Parts: sequence; structure tokens; C-alpha cells
Amino acid sequence: MKNTQIISVINQKGGVGKTTTVVNLATALSFQNKKVLVIDLDPQGNATTGFGISIEDNEKTIYDVFNSNCNFKESIKDTKLDNLKIVSSNVDLSGLEVETANENRRAFLLKDKIGEFINSKENDFSYILIDCPPSLSLLTVMALVAAKSLIVPLQAEFFALEGLSQLIKTIDRVKIKLNPELDIRGVLLTMYDKRNKLSGEVDLEARKFFKNKVYQTVIPRNVRLSEAPSHGVPVLIYDKTCSGTKSYLSFTEEFLKQENVMESAA
Repeated sequence: MKNTQIISVINQKGGVGKTTTVVNLATALSFQNKKVLVIDLDPQGNATTGFGISIEDNEKTIYDVFNSNCNFKESIKDTKLDNLKIVSSNVDLSGLEVETANENRRAFLLKDKIGEFINSKENDFSYILIDCPPSLSLLTVMALVAAKSLIVPLQAEFFALEGLSQLIKTIDRVKIKLNPELDIRGVLLTMYDKRNKLSGEVDLEARKFFKNKVYQTVIPRNVRLSEAPSHGVPVLIYDKTCSGTKSYLSFTEEFLKQENVMESAA
């Protein structure tokens, strides 16, 4: 069986760099010849458009998988990048919570749908990255149940740590009741402005609280990072030399080193 890592990128706050992190981590891993699948679990479909795929293309999205209109394998689409595929999303997904209200195992829906594919011969992915919606909704709980580990992007701004306690409580609850293997792999500081004293304070507080779970790399505020999605390409392709690209490459290096440490400890 292929050892595919399922990692959810999560924070219930919007605008913290979740999708940017998914898109650029996936891209950087694909540059290292790792086979990566992105699952867009946000009804806004930002990861989908971030790879230049139209959300008007209603064919075989993650919603169709949940609805049993297609199986998981059929929903996997190519992107313009080698080694990188996506399961797209659109606004249809926002109705799922109401539609599955009477289902007993609805928290396990994503895990069940992925499970069969992961154990099949067709699966050759090293990583499945799940882009979560900016809320603690059913979709987020599904992503927590399906994943083995989590990356939490944390913006270096006022109130950033306040919402985290709620997220940690949800993670702990899911761990106890639904997914005992779940673990926070790392916390990534985003929107970091080294001229701003507050960024430094959030950095210190985060490292005090999460200790060595906080990545050494921080993602700066960078205009090119926010421009790239409107061109339908990751920043690593949009501007190879900007500070956003450099920091995401550095973060990916750290992410992969972390893997070696985890393997040698096992």
C-alpha cells in the first residue's frame, strides 16, 4: 500500500493564507518530483481558480463525489503542472451540510470516499493536501477526520492567536471522538511584516505556545503573492524571484526535512 500522506491546511479564519499555502506547497513539492493531489474543500473554489481551472466547469467536482455522481478517481483533474492534480470545487458544495443532515457517518464522508482510492493500484500520490473552508463547519470536520496531520497558517496580526484556542478545542474533540491519529504537523506564520513590532510579538507568542511546531520560515506580506491567483498560476511560476516565492521554497524544504526527522524517529 502506498504511504500517501493526507494533510489538511486549516484555520477557521479567512484571509490567513490557507489557499496560498496549499497551492504553493503543492507546486514546490511537484518541482521535487513528488506526486501531489490537492482537494479543494472550500465552496469558494479558490484553490481551483488558483491553478487556472474555472469554477464554472461543473464537471466532476468534490461535490459530485459526495453525491455519488462519480467516484473519487473520476473527479481527479490535471493541472498545467507535471506531478500535480486537483479535485476541484464550486459553490454547490455549500449545500452539503443541509443535504447530509440525516446521515449518521457524515463526518466520515470524505475519509470513506478517499479511502478506497488510496488503497487502490491507481493511487501514486505521495501527498494529498486538503484546502479547508474558513469556518469550523461540517466540511472542516470532514477534513480533520480524513487527515493524518495538519498545517495551520497563522497570520502575524492582532487577534491571530485568539481564534486559535477555538480551533485547538475542535481538533482535540475530533481527536478524541473521530480520529485519534490526528496531529498538528506545523504552524506557518504568514503575512509577516518585519518592520511591524506586532509581527514579532505574534511570532514570539506562537513559538511559546506551539514550541518547535512553528516553522522557522515565515511568509512575508508580498504583493506578488496576492497577484498570482488572478493569473491562475502559483506565485512560484508567476514570479520566480519575489520574496513570496523564496519563502515558500524555503518552507517546502523545511517541510521535507521534517519528514526525514519523522522517518528516522519512527
